[in-house]
Amino acid sequence: MIVNPQLLNYRLIIGSLIIAVAVLTVYSFTSYKSIARHQQFLEQEKKLVESELSQMIASYDDVSISNNLISTQLEDAKRATKLTLDSLRILRSDLSILSKFKQQLFNFKLKNKTLFKTADSLNEVNKDLEREKLLANSELIKQQLENSTLVQENKNLNKTLEKGALLTANSFKAKGFETFFGNKRFSSKAKRVETIEVCFILAENSLTEAGAKDFYIQIVNPKNNVVADKGSISFGESTLIYSAKEIVNYNNNVVEVCIDVDADINEKPLEKGNYYISIFHKDRKLGSTQVNLN
Repeated sequence: MIVNPQLLNYRLIIGSLIIAVAVLTVYSFTSYKSIARHQQFLEQEKKLVESELSQMIASYDDVSISNNLISTQLEDAKRATKLTLDSLRILRSDLSILSKFKQQLFNFKLKNKTLFKTADSLNEVNKDLEREKLLANSELIKQQLENSTLVQENKNLNKTLEKGALLTANSFKAKGFETFFGNKRFSSKAKRVETIEVCFILAENSLTEAGAKDFYIQIVNPKNNVVADKGSISFGESTLIYSAKEIVNYNNNVVEVCIDVDADINEKPLEKGNYYISIFHKDRKLGSTQVNLN
């Protein structure tokens, strides 16, 4: 059998090409799978970095701090982190780019650790200050209540002292008298009585201010008219029509006071019946009594 050398060479070349194509195909497929895996890895890494940056941005919102300097620094850090995240999202996945952003992420973490630690310390200080403020307010309120109680007690004491310092009187008596040969003589006959004598006793009181005291006598006849009307005197909104006024020098000891009230000419003879007598010091009624004339 005769073999053609040229045909053999063609077969060898074709065989070599087939092998080369097969090898190239296998290599290309392997390289493609390797590149795909690498790209997938880069995408996963990019998502992880984006996720950490997003979580970091959210963590800034969880920090509440009243210190202006730290608050400004946190806002600046948040702004820089958001810019980094926005830049990362629009860039393609590349190892060098991811390495750069990972470094930035690391730097952010270091800076945030310091900022958050400072913020926590300041918050603790603020909490302590708030607790101290609450305690101080509580003590202040307690002191105010005590002061209010003392003020009220002082008011009550002053009222008690004022009340205790008021003049008091007792033993109120009244009698009718006629004039007989220039002398006073007791009488209960309305047609004879010209003068009604009113007597009372001022009690001892060391709290009362000593000195001249004004006393007013009011006598009302059976027809409800004031006997020996001397006019009226006002005490604030009160008005008193009186029959006589007497000034007594009070020295804090017991004083017996007797006042003669003479009937006016046009009132004589006096009406029969009961005469009601009241004794006043300023606008305060000290007591009363009555006398019957028949």
